[in-house]
Amino acid sequence: MARAAADQSDVPARVDDGREAPPARCRNCGAVAPGAFCPACGQETTLALPTARQFLKEAAGRYVAFDGRMWRTLAALLFRPGYLTREYLAGRRRRYIRPARLFLVMSVLLFAVLRFVIDVPTIAADDSLVRVDAVPVAGAPSAPAPAAAGNPPDATRARPSEALVVMPGLELRVDEAGNLTADGAQGRLGNELRRRLDRFNAMQRQDKIEHLLLGALRYGPYAMFVLLPAFALLLMVAYLGPRGRYPERPRRYAEHLVFAAHNHAFLALIIGASAIAGHGAVRVLAAAWALAYFLRSMKTVYGGRWSGVLARAWIVAVAYVVLFAFATVGLVLAAVMIR
Repeated sequence: MARAAADQSDVPARVDDGREAPPARCRNCGAVAPGAFCPACGQETTLALPTARQFLKEAAGRYVAFDGRMWRTLAALLFRPGYLTREYLAGRRRRYIRPARLFLVMSVLLFAVLRFVIDVPTIAADDSLVRVDAVPVAGAPSAPAPAAAGNPPDATRARPSEALVVMPGLELRVDEAGNLTADGAQGRLGNELRRRLDRFNAMQRQDKIEHLLLGALRYGPYAMFVLLPAFALLLMVAYLGPRGRYPERPRRYAEHLVFAAHNHAFLALIIGASAIAGHGAVRVLAAAWALAYFLRSMKTVYGGRWSGVLARAWIVAVAYVVLFAFATVGLVLAAVMIR
């Protein structure tokens, strides 16, 4: 009976009308692949979008080899908006670097580059050269006009208004001397925050700038990893609704996560390249290409009319800027709190 069962396992599968079912083929190279992996290229034959946990696990790869796959991925990432996402969702994954690993490597390289190319600004001895006008706050008194030449400033005149950064339950104020104060922080955590702020405020102004800049570069990668899934969530919300005329439009969160990883990897690459170039014209061109790239990638991956792409891109961009502002405040607090 065992031999009979073995013989039956070798018989090709048949459909209901008696015809043989077509052999399973690899979606990456097209070769016949009856097993779990393609005998020609090695890609798995059972394809499914990864969960968020699996997606992040892919980023734990040890390295990215400098082979043809890397250069092929970088060329597509730079000059073919949305192409890598479409290829990944279509199952052609073996020939490119996986999106999670690509995002991880580009983020690490970006902050390594910024660490070398960004100089800590030097504070001059003259206060008139280092004075930073506070950001005006709605409802707050504006900064006084400078004193006329030859006339001493009025000692009773109010100092420039403070810059306010509002967080849920917390207001972080920054004055013209670079001192930080926190309003609304309560309990043990609030006391610890105020203690560390007092220690920060006792530093020299040059040391404050250096401390904040190095802290932002140190904790910046953590902010990017927080913003990536948030960006994917914004895309999913922006494209909620029935499939309608676009049945292949990404709907699941993992699909948006792939798109977000590719676009964040491109952004990290273009920012790093423009930082190395250092020329103003190059940075302007890089910013223009980044904007056009994002719009074109949305059109390629999600389809639809340009009017819909522009409207959704505007909504996503505004919400993302707000999240980025909160992340920036978080970086400042992290630089002050963790020393």
